[in-house]
Amino acid sequence: MPDDLTVFSIPLFPLGTVLYPGGLLPLRIFEVRYLDMIGKCHRSGSPFGVVTLTKGAEVRQIDPDRRDRSDRDAFADETFHPIGTLATITELSKPQPGLMLIRCTGTQRFRMSNYNQLPHGQWFATATPVDADMAMPIPDDLRHVATALGNLINTLHARDLAPHEMPLLPPYQLDDCAWVANRWCELLPMPLDQKQRMMSLDSPLLRLELVSDLLVKNGIGK
Repeated sequence: MPDDLTVFSIPLFPLGTVLYPGGLLPLRIFEVRYLDMIGKCHRSGSPFGVVTLTKGAEVRQIDPDRRDRSDRDAFADETFHPIGTLATITELSKPQPGLMLIRCTGTQRFRMSNYNQLPHGQWFATATPVDADMAMPIPDDLRHVATALGNLINTLHARDLAPHEMPLLPPYQLDDCAWVANRWCELLPMPLDQKQRMMSLDSPLLRLELVSDLLVKNGIGK
């Protein structure tokens, strides 16, 4: 996506998860609507948008109260948060017909201005980029947050995990507020809405401060 593009159209993948910039997202694709979408994105090298569901399921469901309606109207409603993250496909395999396994990296956040669903179920949105987090060194009083993450990374490496088994992608930017905060937000147990709010924050420093509070509650770090 060109850097000077201020409004763009993007295919959406509504999920029951929150993707952060710099985050890793493995997906198992088997729905026809997404097989087609992912195939096109992979061939063109284009990203797709990951948005977090507020209603509905990742796999399209028939609404029991709508069974007598037309095929399109019989499905349960799907709604999602207006801020999402672009995902770039880094690996794709097809172990069998009708199944794709992909690994994606989160890149830029975006905000939807409108969206619509095609008859076969695929979503598209008109969106604008959300400014990337400013690079910001970690202040001394929050250094323990980065230290704890570094210790976790060292522990994972000590287990001789294969690269595809690691939950975090290098390079490890342990001196950057946004990178450290984002990785902890992915790892820590918290409600989905809270993960979404953390991702949507404009200030990486505030996100890191909130992560520090969560670490204390979970008995990690200080």
